[in-house]
Amino acid sequence: WNPELLEEAARIAAAEAAVTGVDWIFAPMVDICRDPRWGRVAEGAGEDPFLGAFMAEARLRGFQAKGLPGGKRIVACPKHYVAYGAAEAGKDYNTTDMSERTLRDVFLPPFYAAFAEGAGTTMSAFNDLSGVPTSANPFTLKTVLRDEWGWDGVVVSDYNSVGELVPHGIAANLKEATTKAVKAGVETDMM
Repeated sequence: WNPELLEEAARIAAAEAAVTGVDWIFAPMVDICRDPRWGRVAEGAGEDPFLGAFMAEARLRGFQAKGLPGGKRIVACPKHYVAYGAAEAGKDYNTTDMSERTLRDVFLPPFYAAFAEGAGTTMSAFNDLSGVPTSANPFTLKTVLRDEWGWDGVVVSDYNSVGELVPHGIAANLKEATTKAVKAGVETDMM
């Protein structure tokens, strides 16, 4: 419960990025995780959505702070949108299966807080969400993110999450995967 420390750490990271010419960072990781077996659990704020949202705001303030060296500003990218931290058995890339209520009450609040704090980008995740891969999920990428929240930032795929639509079984090839991702709301493919 030390948001000031996290904000300061994020500002220091942003200053270091600024002096090396970096304008965009793929952080913070704001996933809620309730399974300590997940290999990325240490990157987030834990299992509580209230704490996760509070810490997401602090990190966003630090990463996108004004007054960085050279007058630069860094664009932050809250990740992994959404529910990546709920991967079954703690396995990366694994499926997630949850009700819409759990999604809204547990996994979306840190992202909403980050977007309300002014995040300029977000990263779509690898996982599927109740059978629909998050990088091709119009419910989360359009209905929630754009229509309900009115967020106007840029959605970037996680590394190869568009290509992963093929092994997820919803696309026959990379061309079809790209089409599905773009139609769902992914605007930039990290690959």
